[in-house]
Amino acid sequence: MAKKEAKSKKENNKNKKSFFKDFKAELKKVNWPTPKQLLNNTTAVVTIVIITAVIVFVLDIAFETLNKHGVDKIKEVIVTENTAVDNTTAENNEEATTEENAESENTETSNEENNTENNEQ
Repeated sequence: MAKKEAKSKKENNKNKKSFFKDFKAELKKVNWPTPKQLLNNTTAVVTIVIITAVIVFVLDIAFETLNKHGVDKIKEVIVTENTAVDNTTAENNEEATTEENAESENTETSNEENNTENNEQ
């Protein structure tokens, strides 16, 4: 068992050494940008990010303003319509009440006339 453990430790050490050797070799193969290329690429990325942020900010403000004014106008229209409907309903109710009162008065008058005629007979 000791031999197997010693063998596995040697293999682990070899694997670690070969990993770092391979890692170093791969890093040497990388085509690193020159400082000028790095500056140009960084400038391009930062510029695009700033432009995108400005566009999103402007759109956010525009939609917020449209939404704010749009919602207020919709509320005004709804309130106006509800008020108009309420006024119309109230007027209709008043007219109906007035007509009912007039009809009941006519009915009462007719009933009284009928009662007096009946009493006279």
